[in-house]
Amino acid sequence: MIRTQRLAAGVCALLAALASGIAFPGQAVADETDDQAAPKVELVLDVSGSMRTADIDGGTRMAAAKQAFNEVLDATPEGVQLGIRTLGANYHGNDRKVGCKDTAQLYPVSTLDRTEAKTAVATLQPTGWTPIGPALLKAADDLQGGDGTRRIVLISDGEDTCQPLDPCEVAREIAAKGVGLTIDTLGLVPDAKTRDQLSCIADATGGTYTSVQHKEELTDRVGQLVHRAADPVVTPVATEGTDQCSSAPALKSGLYTDREEFGQQRWYKVDVNPGQELRASVSVAADRAVNPDYGVLLRAVTAAGREIVRGEASGTGRTDVISTGLRYPKAESDDENAAAETVCVQVTNSFSAASGVKTSPGLPIELTVDVVDGPSKASDVASFGLGRGWWLLGALVLTGFLAGVLWGWLSRWRVAVWRTN
Repeated sequence: MIRTQRLAAGVCALLAALASGIAFPGQAVADETDDQAAPKVELVLDVSGSMRTADIDGGTRMAAAKQAFNEVLDATPEGVQLGIRTLGANYHGNDRKVGCKDTAQLYPVSTLDRTEAKTAVATLQPTGWTPIGPALLKAADDLQGGDGTRRIVLISDGEDTCQPLDPCEVAREIAAKGVGLTIDTLGLVPDAKTRDQLSCIADATGGTYTSVQHKEELTDRVGQLVHRAADPVVTPVATEGTDQCSSAPALKSGLYTDREEFGQQRWYKVDVNPGQELRASVSVAADRAVNPDYGVLLRAVTAAGREIVRGEASGTGRTDVISTGLRYPKAESDDENAAAETVCVQVTNSFSAASGVKTSPGLPIELTVDVVDGPSKASDVASFGLGRGWWLLGALVLTGFLAGVLWGWLSRWRVAVWRTN
């Protein structure tokens, strides 16, 4: 009996080992080295006295920022060098000249030690002034060196209190140096002056501005920006759409930026050959106060005006960016000399400006165009949705069947031996 059980266990172990070898083939050891410079991110946090205000989900703005930082530090991708700089964190007095120099690096831009960084963040207490301009200059110096992505993420709840060093001019100065540094800004207060200043800082370097009023929104947005630094750098190409397809600019695969007036439509053209697929997406950002209930429409239209496909999205004022996309696969042709089809791409928005808000320049839009080989019939079916995992499922089924047959045979043999004895 013991011998029979050992034999059965050995057979099952052998089958399991074979199944493992089939299902998970050994991976080759890669000797490749990553020649890309490590991306660098510095989080710049406003620790001025106004951060004591308790208006974010029942807690203070400072508490929301600390929670966001802790969660972002836990989720920071490996390989990203991250630092933390504060403004208004150390000087308690009323001397404006001294208070406007109050910016310090809380954690250096380096390989992240999560425990050390969290400990540093835990010590912060809302204290002094709001020297945004000086903090941005110092943060730009912190990120010097290397050719990787460099990004500043500024979180503030108010305007700079250290004029005449205008932070918007500081951002333009940083951009003019051509150092490839992006500044993204997050505002914790839905205040028009704060929004205008933070939007101006972000626009100067090609960054984004986001208004945040909840803890989860703050955590999610900071996390997105840190992860974005680890993505390959793609520089958008400025283009200018027109009010009709016939005069629209011809675009190829790439990332484009444009501006669109409130309620306006912009047209672009893309050539799609037989057997190719057009994939397009658009994002429209509300970089100023807008009325709730808005939408964006993206359409692919033939040169004759017939709609092919559309994508649309709507919003209610809870986010500053709204996006949608579409796909258009063009069927293959038996004619080898078949010409490409010119597809007209239309972007329309239904934003409306809030009272007293300037409508010019238009809203910033980001358009992604990708023309790829269309899916073949076999790959489009994708083996009932399993793709390349089909062979794995087949191997597991076969292994399970063989294991069942052997186990049944061993069980019958064991019963026969038992009856004989």
